[in-house]
Amino acid sequence: MGSADNVRVGLTGTVAFAPLGTTLPVDVDEVLAATFIDVGYVSEDGVTQSMATDLTDIKAWGGDIVRTVQTSHDLTYALKLIETTVDTLTLYYGVDGEITGDDLPRQSWVLDVIDGSDVVRLCLPDAKIVERGDVVYSGSEAIGYEVTLKCFPDSTGVKAYMYRTAAVS
Repeated sequence: MGSADNVRVGLTGTVAFAPLGTTLPVDVDEVLAATFIDVGYVSEDGVTQSMATDLTDIKAWGGDIVRTVQTSHDLTYALKLIETTVDTLTLYYGVDGEITGDDLPRQSWVLDVIDGSDVVRLCLPDAKIVERGDVVYSGSEAIGYEVTLKCFPDSTGVKAYMYRTAAVS
């Protein structure tokens, strides 16, 4: 039988980035290195994690599938930054005040998902903004900068480290 005590909600959170290779925290209580920059408010939709795998079926003579092989794995996080600052403009465009189309850098990221006293901390050692959504200039909504981060494996093969305050049973 389920337990309501194990139900979590991402009520709020924080998102920060730093140069690639910055030392990541190893628990939810560790203070981030001074080089991490908080992106400020994220839209009410929060952060969306997506995982995708590609599989290839191996067939025997006669057509029976005898094995399935994973050929790729993709981990992404999507969010919408709603503060217009030098940092968010630089993240989105690459350089504050210029739209060049230049390739964006790979960075280290920390995403804290907070539900009261419960925290899930996602540490992305190597991630890059690979998609940028439309920027809407309107009188009825905050200007937002939608981004999708693609995670790459670190030297140990890990794309994201997850820490939490409470044990999940």
